[in-house]
Amino acid sequence: MMNSIRLIALTSLAAAVSLAPVAKADEWNKQTVLTISETIQLPNATLQPGTYTLKLLDSQSDRHVVQVFDKDEKHLITTILAVPNYRLQPTGKSKFSFWEVPAGTPPALRAWFYPGDNFGQEFVYPKNISSQIAASAKMAVPTTTAQSAEEYKSAPITATNETGASSSLDTNTYKPIESANETAKAEPAPPTPEPVVTPEPTPTPAPQAAEPAPEPQPVPVPTELPQTASSVPLIGLAGIVSLLAFFALRSNRVKA
Repeated sequence: MMNSIRLIALTSLAAAVSLAPVAKADEWNKQTVLTISETIQLPNATLQPGTYTLKLLDSQSDRHVVQVFDKDEKHLITTILAVPNYRLQPTGKSKFSFWEVPAGTPPALRAWFYPGDNFGQEFVYPKNISSQIAASAKMAVPTTTAQSAEEYKSAPITATNETGASSSLDTNTYKPIESANETAKAEPAPPTPEPVVTPEPTPTPAPQAAEPAPEPQPVPVPTELPQTASSVPLIGLAGIVSLLAFFALRSNRVKA
């Protein structure tokens, strides 16, 4: 339940923060205008809803000290020590990220990225605040004992974990996630291979018994015998008999 409340608070804050670089922003000091609609926590100050100006301290030796002014830059509100923070994908707008904090606590500003920059500013918190943030975020938080801009030049920076213990922090290689209130992009899980379905073999139909050939039908016997002889020989025979009779009669007449 508490995690849900934290996420809701951080989501609403992301929608409430309006960021717009100054029209003639100086690339050297990274001057940026920040407008918020609810209270946020800084390492050594609390910002009420309103408009503020952030820029880097004009220093050749230390490029990780941030100054926070009022809207018109007439009043310096606070000076913050920072360490480098790195992001893989720069954007065309200023980007602020926040720590996850206990419910009921103003969101704690974590990092600031100027448009187009890979490197940004990771804010360093005093021990009493970093311990609370680390316990809620479950990760180490950069910590300092410095209280002024002058002390920032020589104060050591350590890391406070969720148990409140301190350890050394290598500011040259410190690369935390960009934002505690943003869900890190997880690598897509490899697709679950679909089970290979082996089709069941189609049963071969049993060969059907060949139908017996039909028995031959008996040839019908004709009622009349076919005429196998021609009438021409009979006519010839009759002619020969007639000739023999003719000659016999003639022979008898001659004798008489």
